[in-house]
Amino acid sequence: MSEDFSKGKRGAVIKPDPNKVRITIRLDADIIEHFKNLVHAAGGGNYQTLINEALREHIKAHDKSLEDALRKVIREELKQAG
Repeated sequence: MSEDFSKGKRGAVIKPDPNKVRITIRLDADIIEHFKNLVHAAGGGNYQTLINEALREHIKAHDKSLEDALRKVIREELKQAG
């Protein structure tokens, strides 16, 4: 072999996004397969990114419903207070 790798470095070629946190999580196989199929149907991408987006949408929807409930309670309280 003529290549000299004595000054090579191990690890990722592209630095990871500093806003991302590496974790280990166990998900059901059908969930992973679903997101991988979505990526395949789209012609490429990252299934982990799709899972992240799905979680973010869930959080936004949940926060919105909480906000709506709070607004309703506040309106009712203000109406009763006169």
